[in-house]
Amino acid sequence: MLKSNDLMAIGEVGRRSGLAPSALRHYEALGLIASHRDSGDRRRYQRAVLRRLAVIRAGQRVGLSLEEIRASFAPLDPHAAPTRQQWRRISAAWQPLLDQRIRELEQVRDNLADCVGCGCLSMRQCGLYNTQDQLAAQGAGARRLFPRDDPA
Repeated sequence: MLKSNDLMAIGEVGRRSGLAPSALRHYEALGLIASHRDSGDRRRYQRAVLRRLAVIRAGQRVGLSLEEIRASFAPLDPHAAPTRQQWRRISAAWQPLLDQRIRELEQVRDNLADCVGCGCLSMRQCGLYNTQDQLAAQGAGARRLFPRDDPA
C-alpha cells in the first residue's frame, strides 16, 4: 500500500522536473509515466517518476521522439524508474537511432556550404531541403491528387 507521503501532486512533480503539468498529463496519456488517483480524483505520482522523467528528457535532448522513447519504456513498470540493467538495455536500443541521426547531421554539415551558395531550396533539386522526396523523379507537380496516377 502506498503511503500518502510517498506520493507527489502534479504541481510538485512539475516544479521538481521543470515540466509543465500539461506536459506531465501528455506523457501520462502516451503511457510514458503513470499516476495514482486520490479520493478527489487528483493525480498523485510516486517519487520514482522524477528519474523516469529525467530519462525521457535525456532521450529528447539527443533527438529521440516521444514515440521512440515510449517504445523503449513499453516493457517497464510505468510507476517505477528504470533500473541500471533496464537503462543499459534502453541505451543500447537507442544507439542505432542516435548513430543514424549523427549520419544525417554530418550529411547536412557536409552539404550546407553548397546549399548556401546555391540558394535554390528547390523541392526538385535540393538534397537538404527535401531529402526524402521519392516522387521527385516523376517531375514537378502534385503526384497524388488522382489515385490512378499514384505510382504505388
